[in-house]
Amino acid sequence: HVQLVESGGGSVQAGGSLRLSCAASGHTYSTYCWGWFRQAPGKEREWVASIVTGSGSTYNSDSVKGRFTISQDNAKKTLYLQMNSLNPEDTAMYYCAAHYGSFCYTKPDAYAYWGQGTQVTVS
Repeated sequence: HVQLVESGGGSVQAGGSLRLSCAASGHTYSTYCWGWFRQAPGKEREWVASIVTGSGSTYNSDSVKGRFTISQDNAKKTLYLQMNSLNPEDTAMYYCAAHYGSFCYTKPDAYAYWGQGTQVTVS
């Protein structure tokens, strides 16, 4: 099993930046995909970005491309999401998630492990 704990959320004005972190523990020795999802009130959970631990290949949704950057520190077993040029539409609970494999899915159901979420509010 993999345990994930997010941090770094908060409130920011439009145009500002935040960096989210996700610390992984447990069985993290295999290659896996981990990524970020977000869910706004009354909306479905939306895939944001993913990265493969082994190759470092990254994938971003069109809604955040050019503004958000996903990265990882394998030594620290930590995932990051640098969010720039934030706008009110980015307001949501952000979740870190993971599934085993050397490729990445974008559907939430494919991810077996989830963090508790961290709130991002843009005004």
